[in-house]
Amino acid sequence: MTGQVALRRFPSLTVSTPRLHVRPVDLADAKAVTEIFSDKQTQRWLPFPAEFGQIEGSSWCGEMAQERRDSGNGDHYAVIRREDDRLVGCLWTKRTDWVSRVTEVAYAVAPDTRGFGVAAEAVDAVAIALLLEHDFQRIELRVAPGNTASRRVAEKAGFTYEGLLRNAGHVHTGRVDLEVWSLVAADLR
Repeated sequence: MTGQVALRRFPSLTVSTPRLHVRPVDLADAKAVTEIFSDKQTQRWLPFPAEFGQIEGSSWCGEMAQERRDSGNGDHYAVIRREDDRLVGCLWTKRTDWVSRVTEVAYAVAPDTRGFGVAAEAVDAVAIALLLEHDFQRIELRVAPGNTASRRVAEKAGFTYEGLLRNAGHVHTGRVDLEVWSLVAADLR
C-alpha cells in the first residue's frame, strides 16, 4: 500500500559507558524513579504543568513505558551507575517521527549525582546508539531557557543549538519558550 507508514516499535536499546549502563526501565526501578522525579529541582523543569501531579514510579516504569514502546513513540530508560549498580537517572525518548527518523530525548538525574556529567554521558551514549545502530538521522533536546544545567548537558553531549521555539512547552510554573538542540548523523562523521 502506498501512502501508509507501518507502526514502528521503538528499538530495544541498552548502552554502556565506562561509568554508566543505560537500559529500559522495569518495575523494580519504581522506587528510585519516584525519588528522582519527586526532587524539587527536578520538578521545576519537568515538561508539564504542576496540575498534572507527581510522576509515580510504578506507572512510569510499567504502563507508561509499555505504552510509549508499543506506540513507537519512544521508551523510558534507567541510568545505572556501574560502580554500585545504583539507578542515578532517568532518560526517555519521545515524539518519534519514523518517516524523518527523528526523536527527542529528555532526562532527569538524582540530586546527589548532579554536576558529575552523568546526564551528558547517558544522553551522548543513547544518541550515538540511535544514530549509528538504529538509523536515526536526528536527535533533539528541548531546553527551557533558564535551565542552565540542561543547556550544559546539551553542550557536553555534543548537541548544536538551533534556535528558540516560542511558547512551545510547559514547566511546572506554566508555558515557556524552548531552546532546540540537535545531534545529527552527519555530526558523527
